[in-house]
Amino acid sequence: MTETHRGTPGEVFLAFLKLGLTSFGGPIAHLGYFRDELVLRRKWIDEAGYADLVALCQFLPGPASSQVGFALGLLRGGPWGALAAWAAFTLPSALLLVLFASASSLFEGALGSGALHGLKIVAVAVVAQAVWGMARSLTPDRERASIALAAVLVVVFAAGAIGQIAAILLGTVAGILLCRNGPASTEGRLSFRVPRGVGIACLLLFFSLLALLPLAAAATASQGVSLVDAFYRAGSLVFGGGHVVLPLLQAAVVQPGWVTDDAFLAGYGAAQAVPGPLFTFAAYLGAVMGPAPNGLAGAAICLVAIFVPGFLLLLGALPFWDEFRRRPLAQAAMRGANAAVVGILGTALYDPVWTSAILQPHDFALALTGFILLVVWKISPWIVVLLTTAGAMGLSLL
Repeated sequence: MTETHRGTPGEVFLAFLKLGLTSFGGPIAHLGYFRDELVLRRKWIDEAGYADLVALCQFLPGPASSQVGFALGLLRGGPWGALAAWAAFTLPSALLLVLFASASSLFEGALGSGALHGLKIVAVAVVAQAVWGMARSLTPDRERASIALAAVLVVVFAAGAIGQIAAILLGTVAGILLCRNGPASTEGRLSFRVPRGVGIACLLLFFSLLALLPLAAAATASQGVSLVDAFYRAGSLVFGGGHVVLPLLQAAVVQPGWVTDDAFLAGYGAAQAVPGPLFTFAAYLGAVMGPAPNGLAGAAICLVAIFVPGFLLLLGALPFWDEFRRRPLAQAAMRGANAAVVGILGTALYDPVWTSAILQPHDFALALTGFILLVVWKISPWIVVLLTTAGAMGLSLL
């Protein structure tokens, strides 16, 4: 397969700014938005390569959708493209949450609650579109469809990050046993051009910071260093998406008295109403924190600290990932892992996406309308966001 055409950091920034302004619904929905915009529309990467990348990021700690976006920016625009992708996808929601820190009444009342609920309904349509499209291309035969079903069962009976990782491991093993007859490829689908030395250096830096930051915070008694330590540690220990980081952050900022429990929960509610990654909740916490640094400085410190570990791990894995996936057995393993990803997405479509959004028959009607607009009419996701949110706001007044 030919190498992906290289773009510019500016192109990457504009593409991800659009996603950063319109990607509602959490990490699983973000993967659907990425697929629609960058795989189907812009063709930066093929379907199978995208699924491989999603599988890798599901293995690693950190915000999976942001790691996928960072890698796509790196693939398209090099190191500056990776930074552009992160900034454009992250800053819109981070700035909105910092503004919310000083205007917490934004989502009060019937219209505000209706808008928030409409965004959850949009996520149902987007995730359903992603599951539908990926299932058609990544589970085309009985073996891979069965692997996807097995992944659903694993995730249902072993909830949380452990279930997701176990499902991908099961899919990988099943792929080696059942999926060796797929088309062979002598070249990797991706070319990240990350030298091995850079990858090893990133891994060493990741573990060094994880070990040394607590010591530095205790030795200096600096609130700024303590912030970096708390948020870096939270970003390092998260498997399974942004929601998993919430108990870690609550322990890090509420128990020491840096943020009140009411302020923490209010910010979490606002984080559901903005596009982009849930990890930008860290910017809100940095802004409302009692001890200095807080405000914009605290938001910037917390935001960077929580994302850095996931990106260091990703850069550490990429040099070895491309070589690994060129091997025939690795390709069979990835066919199984990709099928498992479809099962994981299908499970997430039900819980938490469906269960938190579809509460009444008219919710189902709105979600189905959004799905038809996306799949059949090929309407842009941001238009579907506006139409569905407006519909939910209107229904909230009835």
